[in-house]
Amino acid sequence: MALNSDEKCIFCLIIKGTIPSFKVHETDHTLAFLDINPVSEGHTQVIPKYHARTIADLPDEYLSDIGPVVKKVAVATGAENYNIIQNNGKLAFQHVDHVHFHVVPKPSPTEGLVMSLEQNWPMRKAENEELAATLEKLKARI
Repeated sequence: MALNSDEKCIFCLIIKGTIPSFKVHETDHTLAFLDINPVSEGHTQVIPKYHARTIADLPDEYLSDIGPVVKKVAVATGAENYNIIQNNGKLAFQHVDHVHFHVVPKPSPTEGLVMSLEQNWPMRKAENEELAATLEKLKARI
């Protein structure tokens, strides 16, 4: 396993064991541990054991390993409702420059991640022509 690490990264230090954590699950490529500032009980961070700032920087073998771990953790919380959150870049609210997934149980309307579609999810109506043009751009880049 090729481990890319950053000695200044808090998550890399958790992986190394320099900073203690409450490990929920671990594989060769992935570590899941309880968030020390949980939004709700069972809030877990799932991180690759490879320092990558964004998903685009993460080798596929780490990304393919992390998905099943996120699922296992979500199921282990026992929550019927939960959020899986993954942010890339400062503008997208990424606070630690190491790929990470939050598994946040949503046990009630007032616990867990609380957001309003009207306030926090800026939707707009897109016309078919605009969607078709966007589709072509994306397909050309894949």
